[in-house]
Amino acid sequence: MKPLISIIIPTYQEEKIIGKTLSELKAKLTLPHEIIVTDDASTDKTVEMAKKYADLVLAPTTKHMSIAANRNEAASHAQADMFVFMDADSTIADPDTFFKTALAHFEAAPNLVALTGKIGVWPELETFGDRAVYSVFNTVHHIKNNKLHSGESSGKFQMMRRSAFEKVKGFREELITREDGDMFNRLAKIGRTMYCPELVILHQGRRAHKIGWPKLLSIWMFGTAWVAIFKKSKATEWKAIR
Repeated sequence: MKPLISIIIPTYQEEKIIGKTLSELKAKLTLPHEIIVTDDASTDKTVEMAKKYADLVLAPTTKHMSIAANRNEAASHAQADMFVFMDADSTIADPDTFFKTALAHFEAAPNLVALTGKIGVWPELETFGDRAVYSVFNTVHHIKNNKLHSGESSGKFQMMRRSAFEKVKGFREELITREDGDMFNRLAKIGRTMYCPELVILHQGRRAHKIGWPKLLSIWMFGTAWVAIFKKSKATEWKAIR
């Protein structure tokens, strides 16, 4: 049976979390699906762990130029008409209900090309800063997608039609950062993008917890401005979070 959705997860040095993420998806998701992990030449046990649960693990021996290139490579192997891009620590409490709801949005709106959901941090790890920042981010995503129709999203969760992905020629591989928001910006030019607050995606909040929200926000704002002005990333390398 052809999968309804192709779930694509890029990885790099994710042995500590990828087993949990994939095992939970496999245990809870009963809708026809495939899980594709595309690694970036990890030197830990990421690939070994992923092969226990994923339907396909792409494990090149040399690094990709960007996480965007990782995602694009996986998409070239995907079989479904709906692509789902998630991070290695992104979790969904009830995947069946989640994806049935998401698919219903696409079925109800033929002009809907992509959607994203409400992002947060696992309750046991969440800080006041996490709640405050993601409240702002989710509000911005709601306004830019549902009101301004300009498109915006986090790479924590993006779901899109295969046809739309192919029409915009996938993620821009030259972007080391902001490739996720750029994708939704471009998708919004060919159709409708949507923020769905009923679709909740939680993650560890690792980067903010490691370096602090003030520093991380300054990095993100600088990166966003750089891409907006110069149409390319200032960063030159996708680094793992240890």
